[in-house]
Order: sequence, then C-alpha cells, then structure tokens
Amino acid sequence: MNRFKELSSEQIRQHVDCEQAYEVYHKSLREYEQRFSGSMSWKTSTNDKEYLYKKTSGIWKSLGPRSPETETIYSQFHSGRANSKERVTRLAQRLDELAPVNRAMALGRVPLLTARIIRALDKLGLIGTAIDVVGTNALFVYERLAGVHISSGLLSTQDVDLLMDSRFSLRLIAKDFSNKGLIGLLQKIDHSFAPLAKNSYRAANRDGFLVDLIKPTPKNLMSTGGKSRFSADAEDLQAIEIEGLSWLVNSPKTSAVAIDQRGYPLGYSTPDLRAFALHKLWLSRRADRDAAKRVRDGMQARVVAELIRTRLPHLSFESNDLQALPLALRQLASELLPVENEEEPSLTPNW
Repeated sequence: MNRFKELSSEQIRQHVDCEQAYEVYHKSLREYEQRFSGSMSWKTSTNDKEYLYKKTSGIWKSLGPRSPETETIYSQFHSGRANSKERVTRLAQRLDELAPVNRAMALGRVPLLTARIIRALDKLGLIGTAIDVVGTNALFVYERLAGVHISSGLLSTQDVDLLMDSRFSLRLIAKDFSNKGLIGLLQKIDHSFAPLAKNSYRAANRDGFLVDLIKPTPKNLMSTGGKSRFSADAEDLQAIEIEGLSWLVNSPKTSAVAIDQRGYPLGYSTPDLRAFALHKLWLSRRADRDAAKRVRDGMQARVVAELIRTRLPHLSFESNDLQALPLALRQLASELLPVENEEEPSLTPNW
C-alpha cells in the first residue's frame, strides 16, 4: 500500500511561494526585534544638557550628549525602525493572504497547538539549539523535503515530543522564559497546561494534549546527565532520560518550513531522516514498548526509508555523516531496503 502521495505541481509552487515569504518575514522580524527593540529619546540632565538615551530590556543607557553624531544616531534609529516595521507589517499581511489558499490546497498539516508551541520556542532561539522536535511531528518536515503528503494514519497525534540537548548554553535562555521555564511558556499558550505530577517530564492541557520533554541517557550511568530543566521553578518540566535518544541528538539535523492547519508556515529542526528511520525500527523491536506503538514505529520507519529511497536518494545510510551512530544501528538499514522481486507478479495461479 502506498503510504504517501506526491504533491501536484501547483501545490509545490504554492508551498515554495509561502516558504519564501515566510523566510523573508522571519528574517525581517528578527532584524526589527534585534536592531530596533526598546526606545530612544533625549533626556535633560541636572546641568540642563541634553543626552541621548536608549532603552533596552527596561534599562536606560546614555549614548552621549547632544551632538551632530548623536543626532544622526537618533534620526537613523527612528527612521530605520519605521521602515523596518512597515516592511514586517507588509510581509505579515502577505502571509495572511497566503493562508486561506494554503488551506484550500490542502497544504495545512501541522496541528495548531503543536505549531504554536514550536513557534514560541523558536522565538526564544531554542529550536535547533537546545530543542529538536522528534516523534511523529518530525514527519511533517520529512514530507516537505520529499514533496509528498504522508498517509494521515501515520501522522495523527495528540502530543509533541521535545528532545532536549542538555549541552546548550544557559545564556541562550531569555530571562522571562527562565523564570518559569517550559511550563510557563506552555501556560502562556494555553493556561490549562499543567504537569501531570511533581518533577514530571509531561504536561497536559484540558483536552488531553501532551507535551513530553525528553533527553538521552548519559554515557556514564553514574552521571547526572547535565541539565534537565529550563528553569529552577519547582513546577517546571524535568526531562526524562530515555535510552537511544543520544543517537538522535548526535545525528545531523535537518529542517524545513511546514504549514499548520490554518495555513500559516513555521520552520523547525528535527533529527536526520536516516537516524529517525533507524531509531524507529530499533524501537519497533523493543519488547518493553507498547505493542501498538511498536507496529506504528515500524510503519513510520519504513515510510521514511521509502521517502529516502524514492525521493531523496542523495541521503545514503552508508554516509560518513552517520558515523556517530552505533554500527549495529546502522546495519539495520539493510532491513529498510526493498527486497529484490518482493512484489514480482506470479506467472502461475495459486493452485
């Protein structure tokens, strides 16, 4: 049975147009936030002299007394901010125009709540650095790279798995995020999110949508395994250590722009397709894993392997960029390759 459907030329064209618009918007928004955040104004000191001050993150800093140089700085800041804001506004309107077209062309794929969570993490600079999206939601990136839609039965999910790379720098975390951590961010998106237990790795909202924070088991079992939380808050999620995730953390990363169910684009990072397929096949052999999940793991492993074979042949399971994966895991690739004459039609009846 064919588990994916090739996109039409019109769908591909629309997706590319939307992707390009999103990338320009994303870059322009980052520039606006980094270069023109805060405010800038003149303030009179006690000696009746005017000084130029810039406010960033609630802190005012003097840029010097009024002079031709500071007047130029003031003028360039305000004119630059106005131009940048207008550009971002136009690009946002363009994405609004593309969204209903994306929906009409059946391009919306990523569940809305998943998309909002990923966007919030990406805004903090954590996607692709401290966090990667794994599990079923990674398939939305893979199908975009292959130019197909994977069967909905393999994509249905009411959760999102966030793989924490505990090697990330604490300096990446914004102060407003580090106060409450991941649970605080989730509650800003949906106030009904709450941890399922004290020191839990899992949060759920009132509709039963789950967010899991996971991390690899350390090489040294006596080690603490590095950071497990994004804050010191007692309510924050604490990543659970799971065997086999180090293969995903250490594999190459891949990313793409997917489209959510409302038709809006988002970009995020996932482990390499080959590492995903091998890890899923390995999971499907685990006796301690739920039987239904093992079946789905095997199906997802094979559909991604089929995407690689038929749509992305430049990705070789024998490539040197997979050397971080154990040899025994890489050798499983032979089981994901098609068997010769597997579907060769019979020349005789089934007597």
